[in-house]
Amino acid sequence: MEPFVLGWREWVALPELGLPAVKAKIDTGARTSALHAFSIETFGPIDAPRVRFGVHPADYSDDIEIWCTAKIVDRRMVRSSNGQAENRFIIETPIKIGDREWPIEISLSNRYTMAHRMLLGRTALEGASATILPWSEYRQAQLSYDVYGEQAGKPKKRSLRIALLTMEPGNFSNRRLIEETEKRDHVIEPINTLRCYMNIKSIASAVHYEGKTLPDYDFVIPRIGASITAYGTAVVRQFEMTGACVLNSAQSIVQSRDKLFAHQLLAMHKLPMPDTAFASSHHDTDDLIKMVGGAPLVIKLLQSSQGKGVVLAENRKSAVSLIDALRSAETSFLVQQFISEAAGQDLRCIVLDGKVIAAMVRRAAGDEFRANLHKGGLAFEAKLTAEERKLAIKAAHRLGLKFAGVDILRSSKGPLLLEVNSSPGLEGVERTTGVDVAGLVLDYIEQRSFGTRPRMKKAA
Repeated sequence: MEPFVLGWREWVALPELGLPAVKAKIDTGARTSALHAFSIETFGPIDAPRVRFGVHPADYSDDIEIWCTAKIVDRRMVRSSNGQAENRFIIETPIKIGDREWPIEISLSNRYTMAHRMLLGRTALEGASATILPWSEYRQAQLSYDVYGEQAGKPKKRSLRIALLTMEPGNFSNRRLIEETEKRDHVIEPINTLRCYMNIKSIASAVHYEGKTLPDYDFVIPRIGASITAYGTAVVRQFEMTGACVLNSAQSIVQSRDKLFAHQLLAMHKLPMPDTAFASSHHDTDDLIKMVGGAPLVIKLLQSSQGKGVVLAENRKSAVSLIDALRSAETSFLVQQFISEAAGQDLRCIVLDGKVIAAMVRRAAGDEFRANLHKGGLAFEAKLTAEERKLAIKAAHRLGLKFAGVDILRSSKGPLLLEVNSSPGLEGVERTTGVDVAGLVLDYIEQRSFGTRPRMKKAA
């Protein structure tokens, strides 16, 4: 093997941190290596802690910003060349110089004012059996910061810190998301939505929880219950203000939850739906019923889920009674055409990032007209037509949802859009189709998280 010769400074790469080019000062007088890091924060379980930090790899510049995570191997007091002692987190990661690669320990410290964003100490050099020529520099292959522009958008896996906004961390869907996240060596933190509170200001907006400011998350998964839509979406919006990526935006959740608003948006884009009517005055009841083809008809509360708040009025008399009762209670509702040929069946399509990833037929049990599994319905894997698939994708897109459950009725006129759910349950569709929906959601989160790095600042 040829001798490994280094000058007093060299270009190095830290591939597992997503840093393909950093100038490092070789300093045999220093025992511990150091890497420039800012916004250092710890997360994860006590017995396997991790650290998340940002790096500006280019000397004297913050035009390139990379976010890294790594396992913490130690925390120790490190004394710098000016005699200042600092308690630093220590990580272990491979370093590559020229054609050599070996693991080293690195301390994390803000080196923004230093001439080099990395210092390579003698302990790290022992693993390479290197010969140092202190009068020379760049004895190994020279790199360039241009590589950061070339790697923008390319996935670089690392441990992610994910927030799961939910009131029920123990239900099947949330357990599956937690299980899949931890399987990939990421960290997911269930957060009770109603216990979040917000500091709303133009600079440094933050989300607070249990007396503390929540840290920066790589990704936020909102699982907002229908009963807390208003407050829940305000929390999601606040996370968006902090710069976090979210699975579904606050606006898209609001649009899908308000059934009247959702129907108006979807009708605006000419998507086929059962005839739907809405009115406020009791003087319009007769005309309202006529608009949807008369009884039988379906009455829906504007905000409901899992088939709750959906009632079938089998004749005109019962329809009038129900409508009058809801108006007396000052409750907003829709009146919708009953599609008899659907025969108590509908399609649940799971849409993720513009694709239908799973679909099932749901069939109502007994005399029940609602096909929801929570109402005792049965489920079978569905084979969608091209028209049904296209309708599901368009519906999610028009409401701005990246992840959605789209319900469709098969009618004599073709597929009709019934409803769009921003937090679809995973249990029924995973067990019915065998599709790993939670895994596909994590694939999407990883692609979004890894593919957006690095952030290159635009020239003024």
